[in-house]
Amino acid sequence: MSDIAYTAILPEGWPRPRGFAHAVRSVGTRTIRVAGQVAQQAGAPVAAGLDIGGQWQQALANVVTVVRAAGGDIANIVSLRAYVTDIEAFRQSGAAIGAAWAATLGRHFPAMTLVEVTGLVDRNAVVEIEAEAVLP
Repeated sequence: MSDIAYTAILPEGWPRPRGFAHAVRSVGTRTIRVAGQVAQQAGAPVAAGLDIGGQWQQALANVVTVVRAAGGDIANIVSLRAYVTDIEAFRQSGAAIGAAWAATLGRHFPAMTLVEVTGLVDRNAVVEIEAEAVLP
């Protein structure tokens, strides 16, 4: 991984968040904004029946691939926005989401927003993730 591009911000008296940072202070000179990534592989549609954990892992892997193609790495990712079509399914899939996170981002926890939406452009997609990264 490349040099750490940010410092997590934790307001005094607040509990440490689980799996994300409330805010980050980033350093660097180039910003990359990654468009929403779904669980596509090589441009093919999202596989029918792929569960939320599998989709989460592939969407995150796609984000990492785009950041690396731009000259960055996992440590440069400072912000994620995730959209899911079923927030209850997300809540019930904590172990699968955690395993997907560990497999792609390890112990890297950028600032993050999670939003439930009514649908995504790929009919089989239940997860879409966009990102921002700051390169030194």
